[in-house]
Amino acid sequence: MSRTTPPRPFDVTALFPRLAPLARTATRLHPRPGSPSPHDSSVGGPLLWPAGEPWPHCPEPHPWEQVEAAFDLAEERADRGIPARTPHQDPEAHEAAEPAPDDLAGAGLPGPGGPIAMLPVAQLHARDVPRLRPPGRAGADLLQVLWCPFDHPATAHPRTALFWRSAAEVADVLDAPPEPPSVEYPGYLPQPCLLAPEEVVEYPHFMELDEELRQELADWSRWQASAPDASYADAPQDLYVSALSVSPGWKAGGWSRWGLTDPVPRACAVCGTAMDPLLTVASTEWNSGSRSWAPEGEQARDPLPPGVPPANYTRIDLARGYDLQLHVCPVSADHPHLELIQ
Repeated sequence: MSRTTPPRPFDVTALFPRLAPLARTATRLHPRPGSPSPHDSSVGGPLLWPAGEPWPHCPEPHPWEQVEAAFDLAEERADRGIPARTPHQDPEAHEAAEPAPDDLAGAGLPGPGGPIAMLPVAQLHARDVPRLRPPGRAGADLLQVLWCPFDHPATAHPRTALFWRSAAEVADVLDAPPEPPSVEYPGYLPQPCLLAPEEVVEYPHFMELDEELRQELADWSRWQASAPDASYADAPQDLYVSALSVSPGWKAGGWSRWGLTDPVPRACAVCGTAMDPLLTVASTEWNSGSRSWAPEGEQARDPLPPGVPPANYTRIDLARGYDLQLHVCPVSADHPHLELIQ
């Protein structure tokens, strides 16, 4: 089902022409609960993963107490009505740092002291997101994102892994990939969702603009020709931030959103090139400050279970409601990506 973002209140470039060359196209993904197959673009769905390729694991240590205190993966799925997946004995896991309890060892499950199998987060086909092309890999038309569902001291959020491949080259699909025994928080288990990609135009966040342009946007007299909501008269830049610049929710490309911190340098650790936003993994599709971006007719069309926060269709919760923004080097897809919580 298609979803359409309502038109912006007015053309911001007509009031501020210097914004025009800064426009970027972003693809809003609009994930909604469904039953994706390995051949679909999805959030939290099964991946088109080659049967003969090792499944990715997080190499960081996972202490017993951390895993034992976490939420059982099978129970979380059952609580949400997500169909159970075929159990798989994980051949990649190392022996635990401490002896496995008898109940785990008897079940043939890996001890939590070694590497933990990563969980699928997103799969995007270029046929659905045409601008999604990695530098230097002409045949790659599929992006797969996984994460370790445990926090680590260096990140305090799930550690992600990116994989680019050609979908046509995957002949035999791995039908029962290894899985972690548990997740640190329920919000680290994505609800399986299908996507309805939609391209929108974005402009830089207010804090990324130069000083002269920020002063122009903060001058109410510059806005009055468009007759905007007078409630923004004391801080018209807030109208720009909430309704005219960076779209909320899951998206590919576009501009970075800021707020938890001021903008920070995003240079490639290998070559120093400025990195580009690749994917925003969002805790919510919109909130009270960005409600104008909600697709038309959305709330009546996509109700959520009782107790689930508004617009939290993927059921992901990062750092109590923030987003995880992945940035990549435009020079080489082999250079390490950057993770930002904002």
